[in-house]
Amino acid sequence: MSQIVQGVIARAKGAPVETVNIVVPDPGPGEAVVKIATCGVCHTDLHYREGGINDEFPFLLGHEAAGIVESVGEGVTEIAPGDFVVLNWRAVCGQCRACLRGEPKYCFDSANAEQKMTIADGEGAGTELSPALGIGAFIEKTLVAAGQCTKVDPEADPAAVGLLGCGVMAGLGAAINTGEADRGKSVAVIGCGGVGVAAIAGAALAGSMPIIAVDIDPKKLVAASKLGATHTIDSSKVDPVEAIAEICDRYYPGAEGADVVVDAVGRPETWKQAFYARDLAGTVVLVGVPNPDMKIPDIPLIDVFGRGGQLKSSWYGDCLPSKDFPMLVDLYRDGRLDLDAFVTEKIGMDDVEEAFEKMHRGDVLRSVVVVE
Repeated sequence: MSQIVQGVIARAKGAPVETVNIVVPDPGPGEAVVKIATCGVCHTDLHYREGGINDEFPFLLGHEAAGIVESVGEGVTEIAPGDFVVLNWRAVCGQCRACLRGEPKYCFDSANAEQKMTIADGEGAGTELSPALGIGAFIEKTLVAAGQCTKVDPEADPAAVGLLGCGVMAGLGAAINTGEADRGKSVAVIGCGGVGVAAIAGAALAGSMPIIAVDIDPKKLVAASKLGATHTIDSSKVDPVEAIAEICDRYYPGAEGADVVVDAVGRPETWKQAFYARDLAGTVVLVGVPNPDMKIPDIPLIDVFGRGGQLKSSWYGDCLPSKDFPMLVDLYRDGRLDLDAFVTEKIGMDDVEEAFEKMHRGDVLRSVVVVE
């Protein structure tokens, strides 16, 4: 039997979010209903609300979530009721060309629930909801594809490990998986919000040196230092390209920049900084999400050829949730990865709109909704 629960939706572009009653169907074949414990407030949710992803309103927001599997549908064997899971938006299909060539981390046909959750009553009653990233987790219980549930250590704090569901995994993976940060390599990260600071934590975990944080907000640079940055650059005061080159030259004489530069902002001007802030044969990783109207900046093609190296985009930190989530949770439990540091505050569902404002001002790494 379907259930009626409360959740947070965005009805229209730019409109304040609302908490409404939502119908959650029983899970069908390959689906699961998950009782949400916590869900982080991610910038991607704000992108949805502002129409920056698509215009399939109304959206059920939230996707950085952890919770307990309540029920599963026909044919589901990999999870069972009572399992503690982190939700992911890469439920690999096993059949697309990426999966078949042995690269499921690039799965081109990730599964979502087939059934739709709907508005239960009042304005728009019966309207189907578009769940953010196929999850929709600012809600008491959500319906997802079973493959979107990744079992992890049930003793872990859901507020911390739920953030692996998007931003923290995106940043960690951008440094480690996409950028291939390692010992003997220098790393610079432009933009030190939640994703950028996670990239710094990933570079620290990999043993990179130096690790350079770049931002215009002193508070963010302080947070970056706490999570592994060895140097900070306030790019409102100095040219970050020159400053990065100067720091790297001290460690590796002759270096013209960092071996890996992560753009965690996703704007043409920051991508151009990343391009010129890398050493010869270095790697640029774009993990910040640009708006659809943004264009690659005007860079002479001879500079692309002459600097060599790699220009990459990082999709979800190029992660495979079934492998990466449990490993990172174990590192967290062992005290080697401070996921607690990303949780700035814990809030209720009715506080999401205010959390967007705090995020916009740069006051938080993550506000985390605790679902009662």
